[in-house]
Amino acid sequence: MPHHLMNLRHVPDDEADDIRALFDEHEVRYYETPPSRWGISMGGFWVNDDEEARRARALLDAYQQQRFETQRQAYEQGLARGDIGGVGSMFRRYPLRTLAACLAIVVIIGISLLPFIRLG
Repeated sequence: MPHHLMNLRHVPDDEADDIRALFDEHEVRYYETPPSRWGISMGGFWVNDDEEARRARALLDAYQQQRFETQRQAYEQGLARGDIGGVGSMFRRYPLRTLAACLAIVVIIGISLLPFIRLG
């Protein structure tokens, strides 16, 4: 019976490539189904037998923990440099774009709430 190891929807290409290389390096017999363009099927990495699924899951868990740590470290370094932040940092870096986006949000909210405001 097939075992689904990982959903590939919204997975960055570099992460999927790393997992393929990891499975190839450890000779995991897996197959891959791509996610659909419209989000109907999830796609993913699959294996056929139980033992292979346990081994692949252990490799995948170790990889994901290591990736989490490196991505967290990169995020914290970006915060320290000022490259990453909230609305305030976006407004400082791109004032016109951020102001236009905020204005568009207000207009959309206003249009969405207009029928309810007219009821009262």
